[in-house]
Amino acid sequence: MMYNPTQCPAADEIDIPAIRARYLAERDRRIKKDHNDQYIASSGKYAEIYEVDPYTPVTPRDPITGETDVVILGAGYCGMMVGAQLRKAGIDNFYNIDHGGDFGGTWYWNRYPGIQCDNDALCYMPLLEETGYMPSRKFADGIEIQKHCRIIAEHFGLYQNALFHTLIRNLKWDPEINRWHVGTNRGDDIKARFVVLAMGPLNKPKLPGIPGIDRFKGKMFHTARWDYEYTGGEWGRPELEKLKDKRVAIIGTGATAVQIVPYLGKYAKQLYVIQRTPSTIDFRNNRETDPEWFASQKPGWQEERIRNFHRAAMERLAPREPDMVEDIWTEISRNCNAQLEAEGWPDISPEEYAERREVMDYRVMERLRARVDALVEDPETAEALKPYYRYLCKRPCSNDDFYPTFNRPNVTLIDVAETQGVERLTETGFVHKGQEYEIDCLIFASGYEVTNDLDRRWGIDTIEGREGVSIYDYWRDGFRTFQGMMAHNFPNMFFTGFTQAGANATNSKTFIDQGRHIGYIASEAIRRGAAMVEPSQEAQDAYIAKLRSVAVDNSRFQNECTPSYFNNEGDPVKKRSIFGEPWGEGYYAFEDMLAKWRDEGSMAGLVLNSEHTLEPAE
Repeated sequence: MMYNPTQCPAADEIDIPAIRARYLAERDRRIKKDHNDQYIASSGKYAEIYEVDPYTPVTPRDPITGETDVVILGAGYCGMMVGAQLRKAGIDNFYNIDHGGDFGGTWYWNRYPGIQCDNDALCYMPLLEETGYMPSRKFADGIEIQKHCRIIAEHFGLYQNALFHTLIRNLKWDPEINRWHVGTNRGDDIKARFVVLAMGPLNKPKLPGIPGIDRFKGKMFHTARWDYEYTGGEWGRPELEKLKDKRVAIIGTGATAVQIVPYLGKYAKQLYVIQRTPSTIDFRNNRETDPEWFASQKPGWQEERIRNFHRAAMERLAPREPDMVEDIWTEISRNCNAQLEAEGWPDISPEEYAERREVMDYRVMERLRARVDALVEDPETAEALKPYYRYLCKRPCSNDDFYPTFNRPNVTLIDVAETQGVERLTETGFVHKGQEYEIDCLIFASGYEVTNDLDRRWGIDTIEGREGVSIYDYWRDGFRTFQGMMAHNFPNMFFTGFTQAGANATNSKTFIDQGRHIGYIASEAIRRGAAMVEPSQEAQDAYIAKLRSVAVDNSRFQNECTPSYFNNEGDPVKKRSIFGEPWGEGYYAFEDMLAKWRDEGSMAGLVLNSEHTLEPAE
């Protein structure tokens, strides 16, 4: 059968039981007993990989010891969305505190060659209507996204409240003044009425725990701290001419490496791509945005597009609902709807639809494996690059140049699935299956901290609430929250991201809605003269009970996936995952619940108190 890049094979053309057995076998040979512990933190003796900013000089300043209404930890998408919503709620006295030298978060730090967003930019880039910004292409590049981050910050006046190149060291609740003491590496002791943890779920680089990592004497850096001085080129001009006489190895073939490998292969004297688990990589088709189409959109168009994308990627498109995004993320839903359309839209149960989706999943993945054979000349290399797992076991990718790069004579794939990683590093290279490969440079495309140990993931030494309760101890066995954004014993503190809240296919949408909810609670507490606001124990317990009563059991899917940060590296007894405990009824059901709660105006479940008394809100 000739390969068609857009056509999946029919269900009767593939052996689904055999493929499923292959999936399980591929999972089993990749699972490591130490799961997330296979990685080491980019701190301590590796701090220069994480804590040093190679892009922007640090501006000296005096320590800050005054008071403010809110401290927002983070200046990436999450921190910016919270700041924007605080402005809308009438709160202007706040700080965005961030390790980076500007707004952007991951889009500040990541400047590697080929960096682009992997999602439809019209959904991914937030507040396009409010800022009047049109993304240039379907998948905008890093420079454009960072530019848009600055536009958002300027639009909402966030720069006047920003403290850059600042790391939070400790957060301690002071009951004498009903404020949070915010201590930093710059000597600050800011007294904040409210604190919002908005660091994002993936913010701190991690390193693979390869034996001998301290022995290697060549150049090493993480993709989140790209060293153009060593490689040549610059951000937005990835002409890596200084690598022409260099032997380079990159560890990882996830979403980041997929974008980088074509550039390393083009410029390096020799490139070794070290892979444990291959990614799913579809064609890119990175088309330009039509200005006339963009100008013709009616108010509310971005929200409508995000909802459509979320349904297609995570739930189910409605009958005859068009797929506005049309890429790898939405293919299964799009194909299922086309199948149902051809059958005259039969009335099927959710269980029957789930079965159809699973069959379509196998068909789509078979198409993607056929794409490898069509583009990679060496059969052994092609076989190693094929993804054998269910769609969404790993982050889906799209790229037109990754596979052809392996046809270059200077590019070698080192597949370490069988050995579960590189054997060791030496002073001059790495060892795989007893053979040493000499290299000049080792690049870590090893991702970010998603460990269950939140103190390691967040990098904050101390977070202590009432009576010295540590959030790390309080959440040791899993999240305990009210509405996913507050916790008993931690007054005036808000959490964002994936905790016990709704999970949207577009993260920035999640952050906007969480910022709106936080802005409402904080502004209402101020308006009502409350010094403290926190959930009661009873309300928190009731919320968690409801959350778990509507939870969707996804354990079979997760347990059958190959190890990745999506499933805690295959840890079957994980206490907490990167996605938290999402609301099982769906994201917009969760949002409707919060909107109804706000509309009622009683702030039910929260306890507000004045300086001296503790009373329920009216």
